[in-house]
Amino acid sequence: MESAAPTVHAMRLELEELAEQLRYHEAAYRAGRAEIPDAAFDDLFDRYAELADALGVPATERLDARPGSDHTEGFAEVEHRIPMLSLEKLTPNRKDGRGEPMALDAQLALWVERRRQDLELAKDARLPLFVEPKIDGISVSLRYEAGRLVQAVTRGDGRKGDDITRQIQRARAVPDRLVDVEGSLEIRGELYWPRPAFEAHNARLKASGEEPIANPRNGTAGMIKRKELAGLEDAGLASFLYQVPWSSGVALPSTQSGVLRWLGERGAPVYAGHTAVLEDVAAVVAHCESFGRLRGTLAFDIDGMVVKVEELKHYAVLGATGHHPHWGIAYKFPPERKATVLRGVELGVGKSGKITPVALLEPVGLAGTVVSRASLHNFVEVARKDIRVGDTVLVEKAGDIIPQVVDVVRSLRPEGAEAIARPTHCPACGASVVVEEIFIHCPDPGCPAQRRERLLHFGQRRAMAIDGLGESLVDQLVETLGITRPDALFGLEVAQLSGLERMGRKSAENLVRALDAARGRGLAKVLYALAIRHVGETMSDDLAAYFGSAEALLAFARRYVEGDASAVASVAPESGSGAIEGLARKTADVIFRELDSAPVRAVFAGLAAAGVKLDALRAVRVEREGVAGKTFVLTGTLPTLKRDAAAEMIKEAGGKTAGSVSKKTDYVVAGDDAGSKLDKAKELGVAVLDEAALLALLGRA
Repeated sequence: MESAAPTVHAMRLELEELAEQLRYHEAAYRAGRAEIPDAAFDDLFDRYAELADALGVPATERLDARPGSDHTEGFAEVEHRIPMLSLEKLTPNRKDGRGEPMALDAQLALWVERRRQDLELAKDARLPLFVEPKIDGISVSLRYEAGRLVQAVTRGDGRKGDDITRQIQRARAVPDRLVDVEGSLEIRGELYWPRPAFEAHNARLKASGEEPIANPRNGTAGMIKRKELAGLEDAGLASFLYQVPWSSGVALPSTQSGVLRWLGERGAPVYAGHTAVLEDVAAVVAHCESFGRLRGTLAFDIDGMVVKVEELKHYAVLGATGHHPHWGIAYKFPPERKATVLRGVELGVGKSGKITPVALLEPVGLAGTVVSRASLHNFVEVARKDIRVGDTVLVEKAGDIIPQVVDVVRSLRPEGAEAIARPTHCPACGASVVVEEIFIHCPDPGCPAQRRERLLHFGQRRAMAIDGLGESLVDQLVETLGITRPDALFGLEVAQLSGLERMGRKSAENLVRALDAARGRGLAKVLYALAIRHVGETMSDDLAAYFGSAEALLAFARRYVEGDASAVASVAPESGSGAIEGLARKTADVIFRELDSAPVRAVFAGLAAAGVKLDALRAVRVEREGVAGKTFVLTGTLPTLKRDAAAEMIKEAGGKTAGSVSKKTDYVVAGDDAGSKLDKAKELGVAVLDEAALLALLGRA
């Protein structure tokens, strides 16, 4: 059965949803409580990159513009002398210019050719490549002075990371001293948890009635951020070291393979087996695939191989982007797949009412876990793959999370296999569903299946930032105290809360204080926290800035839903852009219909009664000549300013910012890796400012 390709609008919606998932999982990982394995995160990220490429999202506006931060409160941050970046990846999901999948060897050949061009090498000139295993662990930077370890730092955001020296020394995961080394040097490597030690630790946790750790990498991330050091020495963490990015007073070999031998001779743990120096792309691929077949026999986890330019003299010439260096690339192993039978389909309902199909499977073993449920993504995907109940399906490895059904073995389809029907009503509340592009939604915000997810989302850091409002507590609030709406949270009292399981008086008092602090977050945070479809952080800010108050916004929503022509034309005209940038007619229809619904109006009334601030928080605005009334577009990485801080300065001076360059743009503020927006500015003759010129214009130089 053929299905029409998703529209641009549908692709943008999927991109926004993926971005939210990636931010959530990265934050969970950085906090040492990762919920999904690295391979599953990479799958989400690869799909995000595929959509971002297809939609032409500028490099500087993408999540992969630079590594995420792993900063944890309570740890001192240290700036890296040389940026500590992620590696670009060869991935099975990448497509060529015609939209066709690219084989990994073709991707690698293209990468090698680009490196040859960067180095201006003749066609017959040698370009040796060093190939080594990619350990699935946590990146670390180690500084040694006269052979003694003096500092250990996480990768962080690539520019600065957290100081974990005490944790590393207590865990004995790296050498405290190197042999015959004078001067100063930085060594980078990977911290990991050997399988035997990890399994022994989990056995101890189970014996004491505690929850086991999901997988070695997540466990390593949690261990190295422990503020309480007791027990670290018994965990069995280890490391492989692989790079010396800088040194002073140290004579180093001129090649990557030579550096590894040098490190090993001085007592550093290096991977001595299955590395190779090769020049032929086919030989590199063959080596990677050969080693991949050994994965299950190793005492540690690997998720691919790393291919590096062998001669270190080339590294400075090749340089890097804001996200990855050009001298190396990761060859990712394809995920493990198993065949099993699809026995049925269950419907799940998310916080915004999105209804998704979940496969109920004949249990199958994948990477040491038994899987009985898997994601089917959406009903367009089900139709495209023609998945039916009774089919033998291929399930992709996803470690400790629900995997995904990736294909059907049609030759094994039994007679009478049932097609999977799209739902017409919400499985939880019975409301008639709303179909929007590739997504199916329950339109009732009062739906019981949505309540828990909405309450959790309401308290998240990027929403109302209510510390302590986690999953366990939300479950009790719903089941024990009957909380069904976010406004009811503000009526909770210490006596009620302290009677809940694992909720003492001190915790109850802390939560009440957190709720009181949340009252002043302002309209933009409230709008985002309510999980209204299509109202992400940017749209929340724009709606709050334009309407100024919930009262004005809700009054407008009523006019819009009633068909007031002037209201519709002002924000979502048939052609061109309205008063709120990026708000298309279909999106506006959904947003204002939900805002005008009785359940959402009731929540706003409850929030107002609870003393929650429902006006926009406005910065002090002092208009400045040359800025007031002007439109600025920010692009690239600025030397010292974050883009949101620069945008705030512009708004405070009476200017406004836009996401794209047009003839109406007055200035483009360009940093490193500015990309297509800078090209567009030059094409249109728009004035281009660097950070220094912007600060001068703002009177802040």
